[in-house]
Amino acid sequence: MLQDFIEILILSAVQGISEFLPISSSAHLILISNFYDFSSSSLFIDIGLHLGSLFAIIYYFKKDLLNLRNNQKLLVLILVGSIPLIIFGYIIYSKEIINLLRNIEIIAWTTLFFGLVLFLSDKRDINQNISTDLNIKAILFIGLFQILALIPGVSRAGITLTAARFLRFNRVDSSKIAFLLSIPALAGASFLGLKDAVQQSIELNYLLLIAITFSFIFSFITVKYFIKYVSNFSLKLSLSLAILQFVLTHIFLYEIIFNELGEALSDRNLTSIFMLSFELISLEYQSVIRTPPE
Repeated sequence: MLQDFIEILILSAVQGISEFLPISSSAHLILISNFYDFSSSSLFIDIGLHLGSLFAIIYYFKKDLLNLRNNQKLLVLILVGSIPLIIFGYIIYSKEIINLLRNIEIIAWTTLFFGLVLFLSDKRDINQNISTDLNIKAILFIGLFQILALIPGVSRAGITLTAARFLRFNRVDSSKIAFLLSIPALAGASFLGLKDAVQQSIELNYLLLIAITFSFIFSFITVKYFIKYVSNFSLKLSLSLAILQFVLTHIFLYEIIFNELGEALSDRNLTSIFMLSFELISLEYQSVIRTPPE
């Protein structure tokens, strides 16, 4: 009971914080599941984590959402901007293409690359605002960028924020667009999860409610303070976080390979020793050829 509670608390913190920061929540959840064997991790827990984030963003923007009755243009734009992600997301998940992308090396490099892209987009001058300049063309541009978030390591909030900043929206409006677009995305992810849960006849339990509750708390706090942060500071922090995740990911990756190599040496398994040694050499070679010259 206590172990399950602690595990869900950790997963909720990861989901709630990383979902709305320009760092990939799916990447962090994948990394944690790769390095720690959480007994409480399940499809229903994943659903609970997404539902908690969904309820938090709805609650935070409740006034804006209620005003959508008087601002149907914004409602239509948010729905239109979500269409590309819904279409491509359904294709990728139904064809199980997503499983090919769940690679720790991919996560590391995409995190670093798109963190740098967000940093560069933040250098743009500001001359657009959400109330007068957000139109079909702009929201489709942002929506197409959001498709990239299907790749583990690419933050959905980060990539939509990047697209909005490239279009010269200010940081607060860019964040608002990203968060409003997260509602259909989180709702869709929760729906697909519930569909799979029903097909697998998974029983509902109290852990789901705990996951929803803690994910809601962490998500709400993150959104609240991130909005305050971007209204006063630049997005340099996003690049720092991307570099940190890149470094930590490679530390974990090398640790796994060295541990496996140690086991192979102790078992005197020559085939495993050769394959793991080759993998280490390949990683070193890739890091050299991908490092730009100074």
